[in-house]
Amino acid sequence: MQLIAGIDEVGRGCIVGAVIAAVVILDPDKPIEGLTDSKKLTDKKRQHFAGLIKENAKAWAIGRAEASEIDQINILQATLLAMSRAYSQLTITPDWVQVDGTFYPDIPCKGETIVKGDLKVAEISAASILAKVARDNEMNTLDLLYPGYDFSKHKGYPTKFHLEKLQSLGVTEQHRKSFSPVKKRLALSTDLV
Repeated sequence: MQLIAGIDEVGRGCIVGAVIAAVVILDPDKPIEGLTDSKKLTDKKRQHFAGLIKENAKAWAIGRAEASEIDQINILQATLLAMSRAYSQLTITPDWVQVDGTFYPDIPCKGETIVKGDLKVAEISAASILAKVARDNEMNTLDLLYPGYDFSKHKGYPTKFHLEKLQSLGVTEQHRKSFSPVKKRLALSTDLV
């Protein structure tokens, strides 16, 4: 039986924090019903599925690229780096890898990219859920470290509220300095929170 790994990432469109990728090899003997794109699930359902995936998958791993790395090599390259870091931590080598989107990471396994794969492929859905839960948990931690920004609500995306707080409170060490709203704010002042 062919072992298929699914890879997905979360946080490309954010202006703060790491981009996080996950890789999952599901166990065909332990199917998990109801897996879908993490964005289509409530936080409670994602947490529930994340537990099931970690318990029942043959293997899974999380990889990341920090905001500072994103600023150095750009968001696409950082995303691919996070994916290859996740893959390198797998304890089992898959036969085939399916990656959400249109870009394939530099990993020593053949595979394919699938647009909207997180909706179509259970392994990619599972990876999207693990990546989203991991990143959301980090945003909740950043919320405690940097009060006032409400990271636990907008999860680092450039919402109207987040952009207002960026203007009034300034740029944190976790913000991506190469992203337009942060770059504009830094042009006004170089103070880091």
